[in-house]
Amino acid sequence: MAFGYPISLEVSDRVAIVIGTVSIALGKGDGLVEAGAKVTVIAPEPLEHLDVLAAHGVHVLARGYERGDLEGAFVCVASDPDPAVRAAIASEARARNVLLNMIDDVSNSDWAAPAIVRRGDLVLAISTGGRSPSLARRLREELEEIFGTEWAEALDILEAARSETLPMLPKFDERAVRWSEALDTEELIVLVREGRGAEAKVRLVDRLVGSR
Repeated sequence: MAFGYPISLEVSDRVAIVIGTVSIALGKGDGLVEAGAKVTVIAPEPLEHLDVLAAHGVHVLARGYERGDLEGAFVCVASDPDPAVRAAIASEARARNVLLNMIDDVSNSDWAAPAIVRRGDLVLAISTGGRSPSLARRLREELEEIFGTEWAEALDILEAARSETLPMLPKFDERAVRWSEALDTEELIVLVREGRGAEAKVRLVDRLVGSR
């Protein structure tokens, strides 16, 4: 199975290179910027998208790929209609130990970018192993309807409750059992939607440590 082991990469303050018109048009630079990477985009077009990226502080090189463009990079997303160019990018990536995602070219890729639903620090990723990007996009659209913006606040509440109760629940096994019993996501989301987030945290903390 291609790309059968899902992971989440820490790209904050690491160099990410995005190469090719298709990569830019698909918004690959946008996602890496949102994740905190130091992004350089390399493509002759689309100029309007390149201008937007440049306005947001992204380093833009309005040209095609050149040998040496991957120096210092951690990850790279690339595309090119020419197999020879794709092979050259892949060769440089391997030589420099750069993690490469070559769009629509599994043989030259180390990883695949999943379709993502992002709600604050909550990230839902959908991958089809590169077999059907259209299905991944459709599932992402459906999940965007199910998981609204309130889930970002819900995660903030969970983090606050965890920080508050961690000193009282130092043992991992006990903590895991209590969280399994105390967490009611349906109640949490209802309260957040009603503007009662503080109450949701109090209820959760009480269930976590109230009987100790």
